[in-house]
Amino acid sequence: MKHLLSTMALETYHPIFNVVKLFNNVNRLAFLASSIFLLSCSDQQQQGAPPPPSLPVVAISSGQQTVYQEYPASIEGTANVEIRPQVEGTLDIIYVDEGAKVRKGQALFKINDRPYQEQLNQALANLHAAEAALVNAEIEVEKKTKLVNNKVLADFQLKTAVAARNVAKANLEQAKAGVGSARINLGYTVIKAPTDGYIGRLLKKQGSLVTPADAQALTDLSDIHELHVYFALGENDFVSFKNNFEGATLEEKLKKLPPITLVLSDQTEYAQQGKIDMVDGQFDKNTGAITLRATFPNKEGLLRSGNTGKVRLGKQHAKVLLVPQMATLEMQDKIFVYTVNDSNKVNKQPIEVIGKSGASYLVKSGVKDGDHIVYKGMDLLQEDQVIAPQQISADSLKLTAYNK
Repeated sequence: MKHLLSTMALETYHPIFNVVKLFNNVNRLAFLASSIFLLSCSDQQQQGAPPPPSLPVVAISSGQQTVYQEYPASIEGTANVEIRPQVEGTLDIIYVDEGAKVRKGQALFKINDRPYQEQLNQALANLHAAEAALVNAEIEVEKKTKLVNNKVLADFQLKTAVAARNVAKANLEQAKAGVGSARINLGYTVIKAPTDGYIGRLLKKQGSLVTPADAQALTDLSDIHELHVYFALGENDFVSFKNNFEGATLEEKLKKLPPITLVLSDQTEYAQQGKIDMVDGQFDKNTGAITLRATFPNKEGLLRSGNTGKVRLGKQHAKVLLVPQMATLEMQDKIFVYTVNDSNKVNKQPIEVIGKSGASYLVKSGVKDGDHIVYKGMDLLQEDQVIAPQQISADSLKLTAYNK
C-alpha cells in the first residue's frame, strides 16, 4: 500500500514520468492505426483487382468475294431526235401532246400546205408544157427525116431538129424533177415521227411561223425502249477490268462479261440488268479515261433520257480475308484492329485494305486466316491488356449486317 501511494505521488509530482507515459501511449496509438491500415489493405487484396473486360471476339476467315466499284453514269435513249421543219410556213395543227408516246410514221405537226400545193400545181403545168414541146420536137424530126431522105433538105436542118428534140427531152426531165421537188415540199408540211418514242416539250405553238433555220426545234423525240448508259474508266481501272475476264480480244471479253447493275440517283437499284456492249476507240486526252457503254432494257419506259446514276461493276477475288468494318479503328489514314493472342492479350495491328464487300473490309496484309480480333469496345483498350473474349460467329455478323 505504501508502495502504491508512493508511485501515485511520483506520477503526480514528477514531470519526467508523465512525459514517458505520454510517449508510450502515442506509440500504442500509432501501432493500433498501422495495424488497422494493414488489415484494411489485406481485406482489399483479398477482394481482388477488377476483372478483365468481357468483349466480343470474331475469327477472321477467307473466301471468294465480289468487290463492287461504282462509276458515275449518264443515261440516254437509243435515239434522241430533234424534230425540225423541212419547209417554212405557219404551224396549223399540233397532233400530239407533250410526253405522248408515238409510233414511227405518226403525224406530229402540220404546216399550212396551200403555198406548196400551188407550187406542185405550177410544177405539173410545167411538166405538161414540156411533154407537149417534146411531142412537137418529135414530129419535126420525123418530118425533116423524110425530107432529107428525099434530098429535099440538107442534113444540117435535120441535125438542128434533132438538137431541138433533145432540148425538149431535157426540159421534160427538168419539169419532172420540179414536180418531184414540189411533192416532197408538200409532204414536208406534215411532220412525222422518225422512230418510236416519247415527245418532249412543245416549244412552238399553233399559229407560229416556223423555218428550217430556227434555233429551237419543234420538240425532241426520245426512243427509250432501250437505254444507253455511258460511264468512264481510268487507265488503271480499265486494265484491271480487262484482266478480270477471259478472252483473247476485247470483243471476246465483252461477250463473256456478266450482267451489270444500274444504281439510280436515289441509291436504289434499277430492276433490269444491263450488258456492256461498247468500248470507245481511245482514251480522252484531258481526263485520261475511256468511255464504255452498257445497254439496259426499258420496255416500261420508267427511265428517260437525261437520268443520272451509277454503274456498279463487280470484281471476283478468289481468296481474300474478310474483316468486319465494325472491328476496325481509323487513325491518321490507317486502319487498325485489335488481335487477341492465346493469353487473351490484345495487340493493336495495322491492316492493308484493298476493297469493301458489304459491311466488311477485304484485307491484303496485317492479319491472317484464323486470327481473332476484338469486334466491339476497342476505344478504351490498351496494348497488352487482358480481356475476357466472348466468341461470336461470322454468320451472325452477316445476318446482323443484312438486317440493318
